[in-house]
Amino acid sequence: MGSYLAYRLAKLGYRVVVFERRPRVGDAVCCTGIIGKECFDRFPVANNAVLAQANSAKFFTPSGRYLRLSKETVQACIVDRVVFDRALAQKAQEAGAEYRVSSKVEDIVISSDCAEAVVDCRGVRSDFKGRIALLSNGFGGSLSQKLGLGVISDFVLGAQAEVNTGNLEEVEVYFGQKVAPGFFAWLVPTSQGKALAGLLSRRSPGLCLKNLLSTLLAQGKIISAEDKIAYGVVPITPLPKTYKGRVVVVGDAAGQVKPTTGGGIYYGLLCADIAAEVIHEALAADDLSARRLSSYEKRWRKKLSKELQVGYWARKLYEKLNDNQIERIFDIVHEDNIHETLLRSPDFSFDWHSDSILRALKDKPLSRAVRSVTMFSPPPRE
Repeated sequence: MGSYLAYRLAKLGYRVVVFERRPRVGDAVCCTGIIGKECFDRFPVANNAVLAQANSAKFFTPSGRYLRLSKETVQACIVDRVVFDRALAQKAQEAGAEYRVSSKVEDIVISSDCAEAVVDCRGVRSDFKGRIALLSNGFGGSLSQKLGLGVISDFVLGAQAEVNTGNLEEVEVYFGQKVAPGFFAWLVPTSQGKALAGLLSRRSPGLCLKNLLSTLLAQGKIISAEDKIAYGVVPITPLPKTYKGRVVVVGDAAGQVKPTTGGGIYYGLLCADIAAEVIHEALAADDLSARRLSSYEKRWRKKLSKELQVGYWARKLYEKLNDNQIERIFDIVHEDNIHETLLRSPDFSFDWHSDSILRALKDKPLSRAVRSVTMFSPPPRE
């Protein structure tokens, strides 16, 4: 999301310098690259980054039964995340942003009149001063904690590999505590004969993925798998504080991620838009105080808080289920036609899940099943 924020600010006429710790933008990305049509329509996504479109998916129970959800219109695009990131970086550079690769920001020092970045540029230490520091360094960096913004309290591990497939035509999602403990796995077609197989898990994601690949091979869904497995860490709770004087944090670094799916592209872009507006206002007023920049956090939380709270409640609930309980919930959804009701609902969205979750819980059998397996309080409501 850093490149999009750099693009927005450079377009507004500001001098922007982006420090990228890797030799190239987009290297070592572990992301399935599924973005909703709403995101695709709203933000500049390079057409050559789109690998496939999806309007349907199969959701598999632990026993192998499935529900198929389908709509006539395209619901999501599957993008090549490396191409996507590099396209955003190119737009930022064309707007005037300067990129310095192989440059790791080791510390940020805030004073009354500037933000100073201590950067390791290919082994050479350099100091850079600016009016404001913008952090979009992904999950796991220490800068936010050093700056007194706290740490993200909950996260999940991910693993993914490219696989060769036969005739895979739509996205498949697999549930079950033996498949992906507490979370889910996926098989996502990207191009003819190719797909991404991956999962999220609290523990041993690599071992879980190898077991999944063996199962998919035995079922004939994949022909072979690449040896290389990519790993990542996904935040599922936000950073306690995403601003201070002369500092703003966006994207995965801020925990602006869907707790239900771990998807962070759309929410990160939305928050980068908000950040650009707030920073522009603050720079124009020559006021980069914490009080002035606090409006960034107020605005993005107003937009996303309901999604983050309800989604996290649903995530923690699902983690308590055993495979028999997951099967029972699928049975109720099928018997009561809940999935079709949700698909027809005007508030159904690939990106906004809270209304669908709350609507589904109005089904009495499903609500009773949920209450029978958890001591949680009801999900947050408006």
